[in-house]
Amino acid sequence: MRENWVVAAKRADFYAIAQKFHIDPVIARLIRNRDVTGDAAIEKYLNGTLADLCDPALLKDLPEAVMFLIKAIDDGRKIRIIGDYDIDGVMASYILLQGLSRLGADVDVRIPERIRDGYGLNARLVEQAHADGKQILITCDNGIAAADELELAYELGMQAVVTDHHEVPKSIDDDGAEHVILPRAEAVIDPKRPDCPYPFKGLCGAAVAWKLITALYRQAGIPMEEVWDFLEYAAFATIGDVMDLTDENRIIVREGLKRLRATKNPGMAELIRQNKIEPDSLDVYHVGFILGPCMNASGRLDTAGHALELLTAGEGPEAARLAGDLIALNASRKSMTVQNEEAAMRLIDKTGLDKDRVMVVYLPDCHESLAGIVAGRIREQYNRPVFVLTQAADGVKGSGRSIDAYDMYAGLCGCSELLTKFGGHRLAAGLSLAEEQIDAFRRQINRQCTLSEEDLIPKTVIDVPMPVSYATVQLADQISLLKPFGKGNSKPVFADRKLMVSQPRIFGINRNVVKCCLVTQDGYSIDAVYFGDGGQFVNETAGGALIDVIYYPGIDTFRGRNSLQLTITNYRRSRSD
Repeated sequence: MRENWVVAAKRADFYAIAQKFHIDPVIARLIRNRDVTGDAAIEKYLNGTLADLCDPALLKDLPEAVMFLIKAIDDGRKIRIIGDYDIDGVMASYILLQGLSRLGADVDVRIPERIRDGYGLNARLVEQAHADGKQILITCDNGIAAADELELAYELGMQAVVTDHHEVPKSIDDDGAEHVILPRAEAVIDPKRPDCPYPFKGLCGAAVAWKLITALYRQAGIPMEEVWDFLEYAAFATIGDVMDLTDENRIIVREGLKRLRATKNPGMAELIRQNKIEPDSLDVYHVGFILGPCMNASGRLDTAGHALELLTAGEGPEAARLAGDLIALNASRKSMTVQNEEAAMRLIDKTGLDKDRVMVVYLPDCHESLAGIVAGRIREQYNRPVFVLTQAADGVKGSGRSIDAYDMYAGLCGCSELLTKFGGHRLAAGLSLAEEQIDAFRRQINRQCTLSEEDLIPKTVIDVPMPVSYATVQLADQISLLKPFGKGNSKPVFADRKLMVSQPRIFGINRNVVKCCLVTQDGYSIDAVYFGDGGQFVNETAGGALIDVIYYPGIDTFRGRNSLQLTITNYRRSRSD
């Protein structure tokens, strides 16, 4: 697929920044490209510690929640936590359950089932809590949009505390003025509240729950070291919910990963062990692409209660069994995903759906929880917005994944009369509609689409056009100061032009690893590795062909020795100047 390479053009005095913070000017440029500006922000970015986290009391309504819950615990009132079925909801539920139990609360958890209950709080869960004799509901990773359900809770004689991180619903009156809609509760804790003074708005639901427990522990005089015990779960959720790794999230993830590598949680330790991850090397990648999907698989194909059970399991065979069950569920999820992805590709080839700027793919037999994953895979293949629709009990449901140039939620708003329900944001959305409306929806969303051919060409933003000869072990070490990498703090992208490939050697049963040397026009040579179609790479770079490469400098450790090795992430034939 054709791809545009563009260079980030953000300006600053990189040499002055480098001198002040004792870093290479290249590192200073990378920091500026991540929109970190000003001495205080740069210092926090490079050297932020737990002491730099904001006081939880700055969260609107949090002090009121602390006073209310302390009294409720003292009075022996029965509390039910209502979480969500994804990683963030499970981790938030666990943090609240363990934290409130430590304070002596009479507390339990219910997590909605994806197919039966849908997202968040519903009337059935409220009525069940009342029937079970619960007096207080605490929501986590949901609740901010549950005004009707929480009103029902109060009608039944219960009270509530909301902890959430999603956008606050608004209404627009006849004069066009917006009004915030807050649910009825003793406290509504959400950094996205317009009246919340908390300076960082990007916390995940588990981090908001952790802030509440932090304040409760402080009020109860529990040592702060016990508060830090929850960091690994807040970090796991921050990564799993794909939050921006900026500001506080950066500190939470960096410090939380340290604790996760030495976790004392038997279930988490088993999940790491059975996935054959070396604890000392555990990083964002392992949480996002190995451990996190195992946790999410239970909520997709069964019940997220299994993931919570794993976290609460004790030492011994129970933890091993539960970890194995989640891994098996995830393997099943991966197999089903591949089958549905292949079915989608066959349908696209057969019907020419790839000619649409917005692809609407109907896979009636696809498990509805997998629609978003399949949509994401198709988007990667075609670099255009994709909706995958599936058959559901009450019509058709679907999930969409978009590209940067297209506002998916706005697109759905333009088709609202065809939909029974929809929601989401710019890059991802969900929808429901009647089966007979699928073709009309496909036509209308494409008719309203303003994407140009240029918008549909993938774009890679290069941080630094840097000769490979500038890369050193020392520079690679300094790049590690920018970790953890992830959404909002992407891995640096470097590029160089007019290089030759020498001594290519193909490895792997699938011939998908190439080790080689990159050679500059003046004869400088450096080791490199490419992951992809090995045969194609070797053929296209044979005979002294000049190529441009996008690369990342890293350290290759072999038999105790460290050496510099570039990872080639993309390449193309050099143009003649």
